[in-house]
Amino acid sequence: MRVVALVPAAGMGVRLGENKPKAFVHVGGSPMLTRAVQGLIDSGSVDDVVVMVPAELVAETRALLPVSSVPVRVVAGGAERTDSVRAGLAAAPDATLVLVHDAARALTPPALISRVVDELRAGAQAVVPALPVTDTIKSVDATGAVTGTPDRSGLRAIQTPQGFDAELLRAAYAVGTQATDDAGLVEMLGATVHTVLGDALAFKITTPLDLVLANTLAARRDTPDTAGGLDTTRQAVIAP
Repeated sequence: MRVVALVPAAGMGVRLGENKPKAFVHVGGSPMLTRAVQGLIDSGSVDDVVVMVPAELVAETRALLPVSSVPVRVVAGGAERTDSVRAGLAAAPDATLVLVHDAARALTPPALISRVVDELRAGAQAVVPALPVTDTIKSVDATGAVTGTPDRSGLRAIQTPQGFDAELLRAAYAVGTQATDDAGLVEMLGATVHTVLGDALAFKITTPLDLVLANTLAARRDTPDTAGGLDTTRQAVIAP
């Protein structure tokens, strides 16, 4: 089975308040994209990585990415995330299994990536990392009035990498529908999406506050005497 990781990195990330694509914003002195790709390589679970960036940044991106025995290719992405993933799929026609991983989840532990791949190799067609929801969730109407309170015991916050049988993901993208994540697209085909335990460190860096947290955690991770100091038993507490 050939495992190819796709990393869409063409989005601007307006909510982060930066004047560059979010994947190129630095966390702990390195671009988010560099850290995300390094995590995929360090997992030892992927055979190839394809990064999708704005066309004008393809050459610049190649200089930022790690050099390793795992091939890392850069291709032009599209205006929307779905366009970028399609470009990545087109660049990986020999993939058997596909991971789609957000560059903004720059601190994702390699062990989490391995869990997703292991579940795919065991026979699952679609796998996503998930954490229990700790906040009370309310549904509201257009005026902001509360319409209900779902039972949070059956709710999960979903992270990446999301893993798929390559043919299933290609079929989902061929339909041309929209969803908030790749798993949502395969759900529309009637496929079962399985979950594995997520990790607090796989949080998505979306807001300036997220960036402060990411820089703090990166500094701890990159300092040998404090590496691994985060108590991951509290993972659901800091997950966004």
